[in-house]
Amino acid sequence: MKVAVILGTIRQGRHTEKLAKWVLANASSREGVEVELLDLADYPLPFFEEPVSPKYNPDRQPSPEAKKWLDKLAQFDAYVVVTPEYNHSIPGVLKNALDYTDFQVMRKPFALVTHGTAGGARAAAHLKDILSEIRGMVISTNVALTMRVSEVFDEHGTLAEEIAAQEYGPTASLSNTLDELTWYSNALAAARAKS
Repeated sequence: MKVAVILGTIRQGRHTEKLAKWVLANASSREGVEVELLDLADYPLPFFEEPVSPKYNPDRQPSPEAKKWLDKLAQFDAYVVVTPEYNHSIPGVLKNALDYTDFQVMRKPFALVTHGTAGGARAAAHLKDILSEIRGMVISTNVALTMRVSEVFDEHGTLAEEIAAQEYGPTASLSNTLDELTWYSNALAAARAKS
């Protein structure tokens, strides 16, 4: 299973990068999982302005910047979006990147790892609507961190020992999320192969 961990912010001094590294390390340790970090800072996209919605444009000719992002996105079987909550929603750069997609993520599963006020719940709610519209499948098991990422993760994405040791803490939540993501990835890959 090939998994993309999408880092959903490009903000200077972003703490979300620590969280993405934590997800990457945990996913990488699983047997049969190949994981890659997709940092939106590496895929600078202009504001989406195509005249026709990508999924309704059979003659679409994406820009070179968009093609690089879309070709990379299409390589994966499953996705983990790691994002903060900005002003009760997701960062604009993440919404813009998702607006470029047409069929790259169709019938593929997404897990969400959010942080911020109320665990990034409003960002997660908006993201679920967006991902459903681009025909991704959002699993119900996700990670929502209410704690300050800057205080519990170091720069390498290592979670503080006392937090990592909690029986029902973030580590257990991420493990359950990755289990579900694997199940859905296998099930949907089999279904896509038949259709």
